[in-house]
Amino acid sequence: MTAAPTSAVSSLDAPAGRGARRRLGGRATFWSASSVLALCLWASGAPSVLYPLYAAEWGLTPAVTTAVFGTYPLALILVLLVFGGLSDVIGRKRAMMIGIGLIAASAVIFAVAPNVGFLFAGRVLQGAGTALALGAASAALVENNVSRNPRFASSLATVSTSTGLTLALVVSGFLAQLVPLPLVWTYVVLFVLAAVAVGVLAATPDDREAATARWRPQPLSVPAGIRTVFVIATLSVSIAYCVGAIFLSLGAQMVRQFGQTSDMIVVGCLLGCSSLAIGVTALLLSRVPAHTAAWVGGTLSLASLGIMAVVAATGSIGLFLVWCVVGGVAYSFAFTGGLGLINRAAPVQHRGATLSLLYLFAYLLQAVTAIVAGAVATALGLGAAVDIMAPALGILCVALLALTAVDARRTRAVRPAATDLS
Repeated sequence: MTAAPTSAVSSLDAPAGRGARRRLGGRATFWSASSVLALCLWASGAPSVLYPLYAAEWGLTPAVTTAVFGTYPLALILVLLVFGGLSDVIGRKRAMMIGIGLIAASAVIFAVAPNVGFLFAGRVLQGAGTALALGAASAALVENNVSRNPRFASSLATVSTSTGLTLALVVSGFLAQLVPLPLVWTYVVLFVLAAVAVGVLAATPDDREAATARWRPQPLSVPAGIRTVFVIATLSVSIAYCVGAIFLSLGAQMVRQFGQTSDMIVVGCLLGCSSLAIGVTALLLSRVPAHTAAWVGGTLSLASLGIMAVVAATGSIGLFLVWCVVGGVAYSFAFTGGLGLINRAAPVQHRGATLSLLYLFAYLLQAVTAIVAGAVATALGLGAAVDIMAPALGILCVALLALTAVDARRTRAVRPAATDLS
């Protein structure tokens, strides 16, 4: 169980009118945080459908396009190292507003990009903005949960991110195929959405604690007593992100190569099937225990890696669609399970920093996966890249399955002992 939000606790002693306003404020914060998560993943996925267009226009190799993709998690990691606990001090609202402001600035950079250098700069701003907004929004969902089910916040986080990613891929595909200046309009839409999000956040209640110390950079650390859970949660989210890195950085090129199509609507819709599967699955996970979700996520991720290898060997666009769906379901279980474990275990006063540290490791592995896969794809081809990355990520899946099973058994053994003591 998570700690009750401060506003909900204090409203018990407040007059009815004030309490109603506070509950309304908490509800507004909850749904605003959900939209921030969606926007972070929209920004992350917006260039994915367009990478083949950039490659054709500027003669970019897969190594360069995956390096552009990998710049995003690397920038995110560097910002998290310094500012990971910022929202615990200045409040979730302020951290989210700063992060979305940087994402809006990245949209401008992408829209006016005359060369690949601007793409790297845009991805740096996207990574920095997401670093500030993602952990703060995840914590805000937990602290302002509108449901009595503590797992609802983790499930909605998955639904929100998948919705943002799905819309980014599909909308980018339609704009790239149907309107002039396809490398501009995608980012005009992103800028407008970011501006609206900042305006909505500005209208939500101030959630900064009254008695907080001045912020100063501090190293991120895992609170004592939750290190095993932290490792499991981080592995679970990292696996989702790493498989997603291959999908988002090379998926559009795989569709064009295997499907023999340059129709960007087809590319966007095929890629969007995966994120749609993520969101639909997450709607069903609010009552699934976190350990179970993480274990199922690891198992399905192993299966999706096998399908990915077969797709690369056969070039079957039908199997590519199967991979999209199975990979999406696997992502949903793994991501939701990992977040559920850490949300339940992290102390409320360190929740923002703990979530930021989890995202730091997850994005570090994502960046390594994307950059290595791109380098191998450039040197040896897409098939070789998949043949190397699939077993490497499979080892992470096996580690997750083993640790989850051991920790779940330990948790079940502790509960009867605690009952006997009481």
